[in-house]
Amino acid sequence: MEIKKGLEDVYVKETEITYIDGELGRLYYRGYSIYDLAEFSNFEEVSYLILYGKLPNREELNWFQEKLREERYLPDFIIKFLREVRKDAQPMDILRTAVSLLGIEDSKNDERIDIKGIKLISKFPTIVANYARLRKGLDIIEPDPKLSHSENFLYMLYGDRPNEIKSKAMDVTLILHIDHEMNASTFASLVVASTLSDLYSSIVAGISALKGPLHGGANYEALKMFKEIGSPEKVNDYILNRLSNKQRIMGFGHRVYKTYDPRARILKQYAKLLAEKEGGEIYTLYQIAEKVEEIGIKYLGPKGIYPNVDFFSSIVFYSLGFEPDFFPAVFASARVVGWVAHIMEYIKDNKIIRPKAYYKGEIGKKYIPIDSR
Repeated sequence: MEIKKGLEDVYVKETEITYIDGELGRLYYRGYSIYDLAEFSNFEEVSYLILYGKLPNREELNWFQEKLREERYLPDFIIKFLREVRKDAQPMDILRTAVSLLGIEDSKNDERIDIKGIKLISKFPTIVANYARLRKGLDIIEPDPKLSHSENFLYMLYGDRPNEIKSKAMDVTLILHIDHEMNASTFASLVVASTLSDLYSSIVAGISALKGPLHGGANYEALKMFKEIGSPEKVNDYILNRLSNKQRIMGFGHRVYKTYDPRARILKQYAKLLAEKEGGEIYTLYQIAEKVEEIGIKYLGPKGIYPNVDFFSSIVFYSLGFEPDFFPAVFASARVVGWVAHIMEYIKDNKIIRPKAYYKGEIGKKYIPIDSR
């Protein structure tokens, strides 16, 4: 029997949500190209598409947007938690715990799972933005119902309405992180949901998996690398040194893609726009990233290793005003849509997910009393 660690090529379920062509570097949500959705659509419309399987008409989109606006506000006990919790905690720990607390309060078993999902999709940015401000000693900014989901996220972070470039960059970034077929955090959510546990517990499992540096924390590591390099002139020596020592180039390589990640192509455009607009440190980081991309592809491209979504998303997140340790929490604020959609899809024909382990130890060992050991 061939045992593959990480369950490579093992199919967990059939899905109609996301399709990845790793050889050609293409990504589709419900059959729609990610390039078209990023250019022409918005977060609310794509979220509806992912959850309900079709692009909404005007009436359906208005209903969905209104539900999201209604659910942006946090109950008092969550605000109290955010105010009183230690201010040096990891944002993903804060998000995970806040979702657990929401689950305790929202125990209506008769409510539709999509409605519960909308509550979480709407509240994630409020939790993240509120904690980001409180950690800096700033007042909480209440949601603005006149703003879109992405605009409101940044408004709650800044206290001012974001400009058009930042609003579009935020919207596209969230769209690109909504779903990515069967990954570690989605699988973790499904394992819990398959036991017929509640949605909140399932989403907590997804957050916990996404927290890991090999999953949602990879963009943070990419930014750290750019900062460590310091200037474009130092890139060549830095990368060649890492490669000679068989160290990873952060933000390069993907289990599925054997060519350039399409999400990275789109994010590069917005990283450049934001860098040119912001200047200073952001522009220098973008120049470093561009040089790392060039040298990395030269040496790793022939092996099928190219930039992934984390490579340029790190600069986009940073340009939008998020501190690096908040990157995974922003990622989660988009991916929660995919988690909910996959859970909704799976439990229609639910079967508990019970993988089998391959035992390699001894059997038939004789028990020795403790005084004779």
